[in-house]
Amino acid sequence: MTVQVQMVRFALVGVVNTGTYYGMYLVLLTWLPYVAAHVVAFLLSMIGSFFLTSYFTYRTRPTWRKFLLFPLTNVANFVLTTSGVYLLVDVLHLGSRYAPLIAAAAAIPITFVVSRTIMLRPDRATPGAVSGEEAAPERAVARQSGNV
Repeated sequence: MTVQVQMVRFALVGVVNTGTYYGMYLVLLTWLPYVAAHVVAFLLSMIGSFFLTSYFTYRTRPTWRKFLLFPLTNVANFVLTTSGVYLLVDVLHLGSRYAPLIAAAAAIPITFVVSRTIMLRPDRATPGAVSGEEAAPERAVARQSGNV
């Protein structure tokens, strides 16, 4: 799969994630205060986003390590969009109404790189061992040669 295809899939997951978050937020808002509804909806949508990103965007196996590192993509996005909004509004004097949209669009490539790094980085293996996906071809060759 090409990087361009992954970028398109990443953007689609972002759209689905945003819609999921907002829908859950509205539902939870009927029972919870808005901050609690936001936090719960955000966490649930981030979990869903992790699995969509893993299976759909990068076609990789989800692991606990990736799951625990995945929130870094949201941290990167938050820092970039917050900095971008400040830069656009206070430094470049653009309107505050559209600045978040521009900052969010500008953050997508960097957030994509952070996401791709986390999701496609091989899991750590014990010294001398090869991780699951990489080990399969070597095992097949070893079986064929009678070494296993």
